[in-house]
Amino acid sequence: MKNVHLLLVEDNEGDILLTREALEGSKIINKISVVRNGKAALDFIFKKGDFENADTPDLVLLDVNLPLKNGHEVLQAVKEDKSTQHLPIVMLTTSSSENDIQLSYKHQANCYITKPVDVEDFLHAILSIEDFWLNLVTLPRSE
Repeated sequence: MKNVHLLLVEDNEGDILLTREALEGSKIINKISVVRNGKAALDFIFKKGDFENADTPDLVLLDVNLPLKNGHEVLQAVKEDKSTQHLPIVMLTTSSSENDIQLSYKHQANCYITKPVDVEDFLHAILSIEDFWLNLVTLPRSE
């Protein structure tokens, strides 16, 4: 059985709680780390400041609308750096803006998912992400 470290970059406490709840029974994800703003996401991924000993995540769920640095800024920084550009990033956001979608793919997001408003649909979306990214796809291993 493989073990996966998921980094959730989300500032909405309700969405954090729902995501954790949806993934609670996972036999694959053995660690979920949460950061609540874009600056902390970059510090975590690049192992700076309070996160210098953080484990490298295998998959990132990244919101677009974040304080300090938005999801597009985080995505662009991660994908431009040779040491982290392999990291799969799923944009998971309430925004259905065509501009946000285009910008995400321009900066090499691996996929873009608009969060469903309904709780059951949201839980289903999280489980679908888990099924696809952790059961079907082979993730690159951290170096």
